[in-house]
Amino acid sequence: MGNLLKVLTREIENYPHFFLDFENAQPTEGEREVWNQVNSVLQDSESILSGLQAYKGAGQEIRDAIQNPSDHRLQERAWNSVCPLVIKLKKFYSFSLRLEEALQSLLECLTCPPYTPTQHLEKEQALAKQFAEILHFTLRFDELKMRIPAIQNDFSYYRRTISRNRINNMNLDIESEVNNEMANRMSLFYAEATPMLKTLSNATTNFVTENKTLPLENTTDCLSTMASVCKVMLETPEYSSRFSSEDTLLFCMRVMVGVIILYDHVHPNGAFNKSSKIDMKGCIKVLKDQPADNVEGLLNALKFTTKHLNDESTPKNIRTMLQNHIFCHD
Repeated sequence: MGNLLKVLTREIENYPHFFLDFENAQPTEGEREVWNQVNSVLQDSESILSGLQAYKGAGQEIRDAIQNPSDHRLQERAWNSVCPLVIKLKKFYSFSLRLEEALQSLLECLTCPPYTPTQHLEKEQALAKQFAEILHFTLRFDELKMRIPAIQNDFSYYRRTISRNRINNMNLDIESEVNNEMANRMSLFYAEATPMLKTLSNATTNFVTENKTLPLENTTDCLSTMASVCKVMLETPEYSSRFSSEDTLLFCMRVMVGVIILYDHVHPNGAFNKSSKIDMKGCIKVLKDQPADNVEGLLNALKFTTKHLNDESTPKNIRTMLQNHIFCHD
């Protein structure tokens, strides 16, 4: 099957145009080793999301215990409700560490010389697809997490109870699962509004810092190229009509937003200023052309989880497009 269709090469604004096959890309022999390694992480992503979606906090039990401090039975009930939840939270956190490692393996492949980021993404479509899947998972995880305030309440109660160590002989063997150092790291993770995105942006920044011989542009160009390709696929009927499922369009939108946010965190000047290699106006317009229900969360992600939106250097019309959720025409 023809992997790529190079149409629209008569490019006016010098943004890359090619079809990234998010539905059918299969690893070549050269991609196989890294693909297998990343796939072993990604295959657990759906169960992580369904675990988070099913998360029911211990709010009532905690309130009862706090209001009746001398009632040992209620203390025990709250503690026994919180412990399994903390084990769940540890599982989500541990998955973020595996995801971080997977992302760095992909970045290594997609940025290494002698190829340009565009050549990498064209040649290594299966790895590009996995990179996209990591971003897709990340945005979905963070969207869900934002709607579950119980997570932080449960974890704070757990930490307070452990530190007081008031409940003697009550399942404290959980400390062998979640020791103090692990609890501290989990605490920092869940304190973030968008913990998975923070993990990815730290991982990308660390990748850039650790690979001193690799120019920063190799990484940021990989991100901006991916954003441009997603934008072009969304706004070009010849491309978008090739997707067999509407879910792929949503996937494409999420990925575009994910790479913009990553680029904004990693590039010293961010994604919004005039020198940015991402056509932010075009990307926002593509989102606004979609049904509002599909993009509300994504527009909010651009507003609230980027780093440079409110910089002086951000053009006013871009800020207005996002702040007011209105269309901006030339």
